[in-house]
Parts: sequence; structure tokens; C-alpha cells
Amino acid sequence: MASRQTASADPASSRWRAYRRIACLVLLFLAYLPPHMIARRGGRSSAWPRRFLASATRIAGTRVEMIGQPLEPHSLVVANHTSWLDILILGGATGTRFVSKAEIERVPLIGWLADQHRTLYIDRAERGDAHGQVRRIAAGLAEPLPLAIFPEGTTSNGRALLPFRSTLLHAVAPPPPGTSIRPVAIDYGESVDVVAWHSGEPGLANALRVLGLKGRRRVTVRLLDPLPPSANRKGLARSARAAIGNALSSAGPPDALEAPAP
Repeated sequence: MASRQTASADPASSRWRAYRRIACLVLLFLAYLPPHMIARRGGRSSAWPRRFLASATRIAGTRVEMIGQPLEPHSLVVANHTSWLDILILGGATGTRFVSKAEIERVPLIGWLADQHRTLYIDRAERGDAHGQVRRIAAGLAEPLPLAIFPEGTTSNGRALLPFRSTLLHAVAPPPPGTSIRPVAIDYGESVDVVAWHSGEPGLANALRVLGLKGRRRVTVRLLDPLPPSANRKGLARSARAAIGNALSSAGPPDALEAPAP
């Protein structure tokens, strides 16, 4: 497996290529902002945030292939997390909203962009507010747009899955009527070593490295079968982890799948 140090020294990664792509992303934002603001007048919904994410995915050098049945309304998407690209890819390809840590809301520009895609924020530091978090997720699932969570809690190296935290699955254990739980595997294949964000790599360094990579990398988004309904949130977490691990070409079956997740 390529190390982070090896990937960052990859001669295929160019700082100037990264700057060109950043410039293209800025121009894309400026082009999409006016029609988005017009569409939002009167509190209406806007399709422009999804279009922005889909276009940004291509500018970032990623070509997406979708496999599986489309997401249905009121789906809870449970996905693996390898890179910040996951947000662009899932949001652009499926239109799903995201559950995010509350700190993101306070990041300049990034927080505003997340708001435009109707991100649902959870303050993980408020451990005593678990019931409030469950209520917010349940309310989010009452809306038609799918809602996505990354139960690993952080990005991994893409070669093995971290334990899935089951806390956010409280709202679907058992699932409300009409709600389905869809594991989704974001598979970068052999590109995973140069895309993954882990081992303490600063976010800016990772973004410049990934945006500086030459050419396009194919990522396969595998929309897996819904999980059987269950009132056991830890069982749901283990089932989702097993399904995603078995669907990733970049990883063998996850180790200790039967071990309870936190």
C-alpha cells in the first residue's frame, strides 16, 4: 500500500494543476450562484447545489460510475468515508443531504455551501443530547430527500473500514414507516492510496495534492440493497459495515466484523 508520504511526492501531482482546478471551481461557483439565489426566492428549493457538486466532481478529476438501484425518498444512506471527495460524489450523483458535525457550520464559505445543500448538523460534544440528535435525524428522514451519514466518524485509508458508530442509527432502529437503510460503498479502486485523507495529513495539503493529480480517476458508487428492518442499532451498524466492506475492491472483508461497534 502506498504511504501518505509516497503519495504526496507523486510526480503525477502538480501544484499548478491544483491551482487551475481551484480557479475552475471558483468560476463554477460564480456561474451557479445567481441562478441558485433566484431559485431560492420565496423559500423554494433549488437544484443548483446538486448541479454544483456534480460539476465540481468532474473538475476535481473524478469520473463517477453508479451501480445499483437508485435511492428512494426517505432513505438513510450509510456510507464509508475516505476523502472529502465523498461529499461531492454522493451529493452530486444522488442528491442526498448529509449529517455533519456542527463545526462545519462555522467554517467560512464551507458552512454556507453546506447550508445550501440543507446539511443537518449534529454536535457530537453534546453527549447528553443524544435524544435530541435522534429527533433531528428522524425529522430529516421525514423529508423526501435521502439523508447520508458516515458512521466511521472520520476518513480512513480506504484499505480497511474503521468501526461503525451506531449512535446515529438510533433513529432507524426500528426504521419509521416508509424509511429504508441503504449501505453505499464509495469505491476508489486502485486510486484509493492517492486520494485517501488520513494519518494526520493537513486538509489543505490533501486538497492540493488530490486536485493536482493528473487525469481522471474512476470511482464506483455501489448502491447496495436495503438492510432488513431491525430494532438493534448495533446489529444494523455491523450489517452495514459488512455489506460495504464486501463491496469495496480496495479492501478485503473488514477484520472482526462481528465485533460490536461503539
